[in-house]
Amino acid sequence: MGDFCETERKRAYKWANFQLPHRYKRIGVWVFWLVLGLMLVKKFIGGPEWVRPIFKNIMVLALLVISISKEKIEDEFIVNLRSLSYRWAFVMGVIYSVVQPFINYGADIMFGKDTPELDTGAFPVLIFMLLVQLLHFHQLKRMS
Repeated sequence: MGDFCETERKRAYKWANFQLPHRYKRIGVWVFWLVLGLMLVKKFIGGPEWVRPIFKNIMVLALLVISISKEKIEDEFIVNLRSLSYRWAFVMGVIYSVVQPFINYGADIMFGKDTPELDTGAFPVLIFMLLVQLLHFHQLKRMS
């Protein structure tokens, strides 16, 4: 039983400390802006509807790549700031998930929609959490 627990503990630490090399941050930024531009072009020009969920998923993955990529200098201070920003993003994501459906419901009623919804999909929550994490992390770095 001891070996099993030790193996699981090592596996958990391995995943907890997983990060991509710094060069992936630039790739993630480029992919994010490219997909955002393609989504805007598709919105104004049109196109098949099946590409929209693909663009959304690629955008979330690009933000995730940016989020888990190392900094040029990755020391204990940066690790601590990253941890703080993930905690902040989690708390803000929970608050967003609870409050946003009611805001949407109120807006739907105000603008006369017949069947208002109280559901927030995964995409807006994930995008919100990743953007909050990235922005908070960079704000913490800049203030330090």
